[in-house]
Amino acid sequence: MERGMSIMKSNNKSMLLRSQTGDFDHNRWLFETKGTYGVGNAYWSEGDNYGQDTELSMSDFLDKPWKPLTRKIKVPAAILSPYRILIVIRLIVLFFFLKWRVQNPNPDATWLWGMSIVCEIWFAISWILDIFPKFNPINRSTDLAALRDKFEKPSPANPHGRSDLPGVDVFVSTADPEKEPPLVTSNTILSILAADYPVEKLSCYISDDGGAILTFEAMAEAVRFAEVWVPFCRKHDIELRNPDSYFNLKTDPTKNKKRPDFVKDRRWMKREYDEYKVRINGLPEAIRRRSKSLNSKEMKKAKSLAGEKNGGSLPPEGVDVPKATWMADGTPWPGTWLNPTDDHKKGDHAGILQVMSKVPANDPVMGHPDEKKLDFTGVDVRIPMFAYVSREKRSGFDHNKKAGAMNALVRASAILSNGPFILNLDCDHYFYNCQAIREGMCFMMDRGGDRICYIQFPQRFEGIDPSDRYANHNTVFFDGSMRALDGLQGPVYVGTGCMFRRHALYGFLPPRANEYLGMFGKDESETQSLTSHPDLNLPRKFGNSAMFNESIAVAEYQGRPLADHKSVKNGRPPGALLLPRPPLHAPTVAEAIAVISCWYEDKTEWGDKIGWIYGSVTEDVVTGYRMHNRGWRSVYCVTKRDAFRGTAPINLTDRLHQVLRWATGSVEIFFSKNNAFLGSRRLKFLQRIAYLNVGIYPFTSFFLVTYCFLPALSLFTGTFIVQSLDITFLCYLLTITVTLTLISVLEIKWSGIGLEELWRNEQFWLIGGTSAHLAAVIQGLLKVTAGVEISFTLTSKSAGEDEDDVFADLYEVKWTSLFLMPLAILVVNIVAIVIGCSRTLYSVIPEWGKLMGGLFFSFWVLSHMYPFVKGLLGRRGRVPTIVYVWSGLVAITVSLLWISISSENRGNLQV
Repeated sequence: MERGMSIMKSNNKSMLLRSQTGDFDHNRWLFETKGTYGVGNAYWSEGDNYGQDTELSMSDFLDKPWKPLTRKIKVPAAILSPYRILIVIRLIVLFFFLKWRVQNPNPDATWLWGMSIVCEIWFAISWILDIFPKFNPINRSTDLAALRDKFEKPSPANPHGRSDLPGVDVFVSTADPEKEPPLVTSNTILSILAADYPVEKLSCYISDDGGAILTFEAMAEAVRFAEVWVPFCRKHDIELRNPDSYFNLKTDPTKNKKRPDFVKDRRWMKREYDEYKVRINGLPEAIRRRSKSLNSKEMKKAKSLAGEKNGGSLPPEGVDVPKATWMADGTPWPGTWLNPTDDHKKGDHAGILQVMSKVPANDPVMGHPDEKKLDFTGVDVRIPMFAYVSREKRSGFDHNKKAGAMNALVRASAILSNGPFILNLDCDHYFYNCQAIREGMCFMMDRGGDRICYIQFPQRFEGIDPSDRYANHNTVFFDGSMRALDGLQGPVYVGTGCMFRRHALYGFLPPRANEYLGMFGKDESETQSLTSHPDLNLPRKFGNSAMFNESIAVAEYQGRPLADHKSVKNGRPPGALLLPRPPLHAPTVAEAIAVISCWYEDKTEWGDKIGWIYGSVTEDVVTGYRMHNRGWRSVYCVTKRDAFRGTAPINLTDRLHQVLRWATGSVEIFFSKNNAFLGSRRLKFLQRIAYLNVGIYPFTSFFLVTYCFLPALSLFTGTFIVQSLDITFLCYLLTITVTLTLISVLEIKWSGIGLEELWRNEQFWLIGGTSAHLAAVIQGLLKVTAGVEISFTLTSKSAGEDEDDVFADLYEVKWTSLFLMPLAILVVNIVAIVIGCSRTLYSVIPEWGKLMGGLFFSFWVLSHMYPFVKGLLGRRGRVPTIVYVWSGLVAITVSLLWISISSENRGNLQV
């Protein structure tokens, strides 16, 4: 007892605090005070002290310990360990199987054996490239409460409790209002403006690469509607802040709503939104009528002026007045006109920048009763800054498509708001989780967050048919491969739903980086010779804008995590971001317009080392690869509620053309300096393997097409890839199949994907591999060797039969040249099955083993082609005439070829 009391007298409060976390040791305190007092007691005496000379008070118990903002959740060893063991076992079995196949040729059909061996070796290499990066899958979680406590609660450095979070600039890209409806784009903008993030720290930019007045006026309408929609969402804590999706919810909208005026407010807001949609839908006609009226006035003025100059009569050549497109204020539209002319057409128009909602005040602006027919008392009515941007385009300049538009936004936003973080979204991807930015910010502001270049969110889609016929959800990639890459150096950048660190986009190196030697070796040195690899050279040529160059260091500093713990390196002090943003002035906006001019990037490193990288159809993958190559890492943020949702093509032709574009970009990467073979030593070995697979996977199409024809060739000739179906071959085949099945089951366990999703992915892998991937490789080879650009376009199109059906587009049959190879595989295998069965049944000595081998693999091919067949049949199973024509031609050709070969074989036997 005395010993315990002596410890209490001699020790200060540091004895009672855990050294690492600063958390109070309640168990020790209760033991040494006999449980007299403790945190959580209903009674606290003001005069009571904890022992003598301990200098402890109530505040010591209430001080919150330092908390990390994120947590890494490892996959249970009961799943991961067998998963890794099975991969190794299958790898060993594959090695011995291929060795056995090489050592045991088939003398009856050497050509068939040789082709199968080459294909199987390539499939083994392809499987290794795909499976090795999945060795270390992980999950992550965030702590939003800890984020609020650190950055938005009153503290000595932040006495008023203002937000100390860094700024975020959200980029939305669009190019053609006919293909990307303005109503869809405006709903995305509304979901961004209503996001749950400090209003004064959030800015939104839309890049209209077509310079269309329809998009401009639709955005102006969206900002006006946002003035009531955003406060409505804050007042009633609406989670889904895309108005179209919110008002189309099938669930009860009153669930968990407690304010008595919610039903009245929602009814009024629904009516306002319906009127807003009508205004958006009526914009094209309103613009045409306005332009026609003002052009008529301009024509009258021109005729009157010409008559005055010509003595009261019009000149014989007439009066030529360009038919301009007019804005609502009566001035000509500086972008693309409805009747294109020089300086006012796609690819040739002036730069446009319009700040549609000004920089919000630093302090909340509360609403008043009956403000615009809604009571916003006690509700912050501010909306974030929003700017419309259309970069200048001129003939003769290479504008570099989406990558060039993104880089123009990077420069313009650096002048106007300079948020240290950039979130880019496609125009059809909206905020499904209003706290998505906060989720991503937890990673950026946590320990080691200064080494993260971007946070990639998974892509989730709406409007997909329930069976997901063409694997549009792509869950095998987003929930499997991307989670696995998160355990390495991070996921690849997939084009949308990605939050970037602006400093990393500028091409700078991470504050601390490791070199990786060999397969698993790591050099802990934090420096590397800057001349050892081109990607490690610091960027120097940003352009001639002094205002932009000054913003670079500011963005880097503001993007640092808080230095509130000794383990946080390269941090900033708390309270450093509390100052209000300066208002925008005319010189600032003029500078922002200057940096989006088409000549600004001349003699700079934009697109080479800085910003989005040029030179590839898939600029997203290349941009992420360059960052990883410099030593940055990325993080995959899977939220409980989907962060963003978008749309995907459900039509077979549209889906194949989408895959064609991705595969073409991968082929371009393989033949460029962005090939992972040429990566720096800051790229992890397994991460390098993953990037190698990105560039190599389209080439599997050659071997896949060949292998899909092998069962038919086997049935035609009565031979097989092996001389006989002996026990060795069957045991190898069974072992390889069982191990692959078990690996797939365990992958389903740690990734959360469904068995049907896995099967749909396998089916579309074969469909896309025999069509779009093959076309992409041919196109890439022609481009590299001969400089020939080839594009696969639709040759015929049929309209949907039922416009009221949500999935009407699923049943449209749009003929494309990409159908040729899968259709040939189908017809040839079906004809081969008929021929093989007929020959075996009527043979004097039937060889049932070879027939069964050929039939098994033919049915394997046909089962994978089932979604392709359904896509060709349309809604009511009506096959297009072109399918019959091609099927007949292929069947006749194959039959004649078989008859010719059979006749030659019989002739040789008789001789």
